[in-house]
Amino acid sequence: GNRTMAMALIGDTVATVSGFVTGVLNFFTDFFLTPPLKATLMFLEEAELKTLKGEIKTFKAKTLWEKSGAVVMAVRRPGSSLFQQEAAELSSLKPQLDKLGVPLYAVVKEDVGTEVQNFRPYFKGEIFLDEKRRFYGPRERKMGLLAFMRLGVWLSGVRAFRKGFIGNVLGEGFVLGGVFVIGRGKQGILLEHREKEFGDKVNISDVLQAVRQIPQQTCKEVS
Repeated sequence: GNRTMAMALIGDTVATVSGFVTGVLNFFTDFFLTPPLKATLMFLEEAELKTLKGEIKTFKAKTLWEKSGAVVMAVRRPGSSLFQQEAAELSSLKPQLDKLGVPLYAVVKEDVGTEVQNFRPYFKGEIFLDEKRRFYGPRERKMGLLAFMRLGVWLSGVRAFRKGFIGNVLGEGFVLGGVFVIGRGKQGILLEHREKEFGDKVNISDVLQAVRQIPQQTCKEVS
């Protein structure tokens, strides 16, 4: 009995100390991480995006959501297992998004090697290039090497690896991404999830909740 109590006490102490250390490290890295500035609809509308397939075309981002609203994923690293996992989770909403008439898109900040090509199987929407990184701003945030001091980053990596998501480490992977749900016309940004650390995924039920605020197109509008 005493031995069991002692083991339980040691277990509790280790958990408390590791929880405290994790908290201190997270506080320390949060202190150095630039806080996000909320993006405005006007800021995102003017983003110039480029197509990545076929003939390269440049267009204003607002055309993505003007008539239907949209879910847009700003991908930090298309070659990263963490983003491939998030893309697969977001893509699981595709049947529900289709019913609501809301498209799913992704933007990348660079097109390195075969990263985008390797990302496509996980993502069920069109992917565009945001060279000026509007979807990563207005104040761009970088995690840097401090990321590796955060337990959450390691746990996310292990979870992704276990689920079979294996990525490479090319490109400028320290700029943090996010997910946006943008309403029709001038309805505005209904959800803005900014990565706090690598692998900090959006809650897909929050995405769905935000999408349901977008008024559905009527038959007249579609025709």
